[in-house]
Amino acid sequence: MKTFKFPARHGYAVEISPFIPTRLACATSQYYGIAGCGTLLVLEQTETGISLVKSFDWNDGLFDVTWSESNEHILLTGGGDGSLQVWDTANPQPGPLQVLKEHTQEVYSVDWSQTREENLVVSGSWDRTAKVWDLSRGGQSLCTLQGHEGVIYSTLWSPHIPGCFASASGDGTLRVWDVKTGRCRLAIPAHKAEILSCDWCKYDQNVIITGAVDCSLCVWDLRNVRQPLSRLLGHSYAIRRVKFSPFNQTVLASCSYDFTVRWWTAPGMRR
Repeated sequence: MKTFKFPARHGYAVEISPFIPTRLACATSQYYGIAGCGTLLVLEQTETGISLVKSFDWNDGLFDVTWSESNEHILLTGGGDGSLQVWDTANPQPGPLQVLKEHTQEVYSVDWSQTREENLVVSGSWDRTAKVWDLSRGGQSLCTLQGHEGVIYSTLWSPHIPGCFASASGDGTLRVWDVKTGRCRLAIPAHKAEILSCDWCKYDQNVIITGAVDCSLCVWDLRNVRQPLSRLLGHSYAIRRVKFSPFNQTVLASCSYDFTVRWWTAPGMRR
């Protein structure tokens, strides 16, 4: 197993480059994100191990990272000071290209839209708001979306529907938003506990999975949200992150504070 360790940093999020399959980015923080600084690590997988390509330091913890879908050198991170930072791996300067600061608390989630003819970023914060940004239009957000009654842990664009993203919150709800109207299209009371993560199915625009502090994963069909398609149990502590496979419609993975990563085949879904 290949491993990479960086002194005095704890990893919060890892994302593989959409352009270079062997390259990945990791957002890290000192002291488990409670205090201290953060570092963005750009890493390269080789036959013998994992090497450091470049690192960028920030004056607060970094909690999430996303790659640009239009430029292989550009990344975006979310920080504990409420800001988003734009980084360029081809830039010899150590600082960010741009800093976006509108959130009033930690930015815990950032995501770059994957749909064509869009170059939008969404951020989710502990200030209970989600913001949509077009980085080509300067440093101000396009819109702010409010409705959650708890902190937002996850914001993710739909891979199918332009201008649509989902958010998961500490208020136990999963929400689907329409950027054009600036409104919540659907609010699902998905768990009776904080939801820490969500992900869209890459093969069905109506299917989303949630992972929560109640140790369960729930698969939802947005056309009928009275009950989940399936509820998956097995973890013994809160579920930190969930991901659908990009290669198989019914396969997904979860990682938990019980120090395990689990692979699942979700029942009730079309093959």
